[in-house]
Amino acid sequence: MSNVVDPKSRSRAITNGRERAPARAMLKGIGFTDADLARPIVGIANTWTETMPCNYGLRDLAVKVKEGVRAAGGTPMEFNTISVSDGVTMGTEGMKASLVSREVIADSIELMGRGYLFDAMVVLVGCDKTIPAAAMALIRLDVPGLILYGGSIQPGHFKGRDVTIQDVFEAVGANAAGRMTDADLYALENSACPGAGACGGQFTANTMATVMEFIGLSVMSSASVPATDPRKEAVGVRAGGVVMDMLNRDFRPSGILTRKAFENAIAGVAATGGSTNAVLHLLAMAREAGIPLTIDDFDTVSARTPLIADLKPGGRFVAADLDRAGGIPLVAQRLVKAGLLDGTQLTPTGKTLAEEAAVAVETPGQEVVLPMAKPLKPTGGLVILKGNLAPEGCVVKVAGHERLVHRGPARVFDREEDAMAAVTRREILENDVVVIRYEGPCGGPGMREMLGVTAALVGEGLGNTVALLTDGRFSGATKGLMAGHVAPEAARGGPIAAVREGDLITFDIPKRRLDVDLSDEELKNRLKSWKAPEPRYRAGVFAKYAASVSSASEGAITRVRW
Repeated sequence: MSNVVDPKSRSRAITNGRERAPARAMLKGIGFTDADLARPIVGIANTWTETMPCNYGLRDLAVKVKEGVRAAGGTPMEFNTISVSDGVTMGTEGMKASLVSREVIADSIELMGRGYLFDAMVVLVGCDKTIPAAAMALIRLDVPGLILYGGSIQPGHFKGRDVTIQDVFEAVGANAAGRMTDADLYALENSACPGAGACGGQFTANTMATVMEFIGLSVMSSASVPATDPRKEAVGVRAGGVVMDMLNRDFRPSGILTRKAFENAIAGVAATGGSTNAVLHLLAMAREAGIPLTIDDFDTVSARTPLIADLKPGGRFVAADLDRAGGIPLVAQRLVKAGLLDGTQLTPTGKTLAEEAAVAVETPGQEVVLPMAKPLKPTGGLVILKGNLAPEGCVVKVAGHERLVHRGPARVFDREEDAMAAVTRREILENDVVVIRYEGPCGGPGMREMLGVTAALVGEGLGNTVALLTDGRFSGATKGLMAGHVAPEAARGGPIAAVREGDLITFDIPKRRLDVDLSDEELKNRLKSWKAPEPRYRAGVFAKYAASVSSASEGAITRVRW
């Protein structure tokens, strides 16, 4: 049996033979030559869009990736897919499209890969959902491929300090509370986003970029370089060369993604105080890969992983500071040396994670990545709570605050907009527990993020005295005591649907509990009289999604029901 790799084994069915003359004729119509078509074909999936800074630089980066592919003997073919900005759509009906877009992006990349029989793929990503969607597509196709993150935005500057989009969201609440002038809000708005690149803290985009390096779907050290840094061009060229090397070795996602690789990714999130959205996305990726992973695994790995990166939203620094300090490889190096990562797991270059991390260079005097002996916290930022309000679990990030127990009366809202209106009218009081429901995967549909609400509470000075829970999601920029992904969701009869105004709710982080002060019998009686709400959409993409989406505890993936 031959071990010889045929790098054109897939695309030959498109380009070779007498019967393929019509296909070749069409491809020659856009400039491809016989020599081009004789080489392996590499799909360059681009999530470029003009609707946000996060993905805006990917057009230029794709040019460099294609240079790398050609130099290594391949022929690149670029195509585009969609991207929905969480930051731009936050707090509106449009935000419902964000998580739904993850499935659409994954489906569209998969369709192009299956339709054109690409031999290998590079997926260029930026904003939050494009990153896990890229991974899901590569897992399904299982062709040699990698993910290239466009990079973080540089921080803005306002009154002598670095700022990110998080500061603008919090300023809205401060302005509403009379703690910031209209002029200062406008000045901050004009300075927070100075150019192309994804949101600057360890929010969801940078968290998922970290995940892809730790799990082995991105080249180590590629994500840390900011979007507008001149070094990014070389990162793009290298990605093109690496994917051709992967093709020549027939090195596929199925040879990379193991249970240990997923645990490495979770450790990367925990060590950097990353976004709770990583739970949702890693569960979805695991389901695609057939890797056993549950929501409880995040708590287990986080509990043994110290928080060592002092990054926003809970810390002091932004992603560009991490790059200057030594980048994501420096974090990996610390964790490998401490025995908290499985360094034998493979990366796209064929080297192990330990080998890639070993060459990280720490900048003398840097304060972004702390020594393992002096972590910010002894355990990571992700905590999974269960209880009579969340039998399937919910996710809390504790990286940015010290409050571990909270008990207060429920303030119940069935839509995010209603909660936001109450916050801006200053109707939320100290000790309240804000409950936002019917915003889950099915009920929303689409699990809108609640950054507008959480940031407004922080801006009003209530961030340390109010708690919030929802069957929707939180932004990676969220800080405070906030429980998201409460499952089962309200629209499918979860206990959160039975909560009434004034019910006492307890967050107990040490005991990993989220409970409403009701007996099992009372909860059961309330749910008996509960009626499922009418679907918010009867047709179109939202209706399709709501009908097929799974629980957040399963990654909110869409499922085929035969």
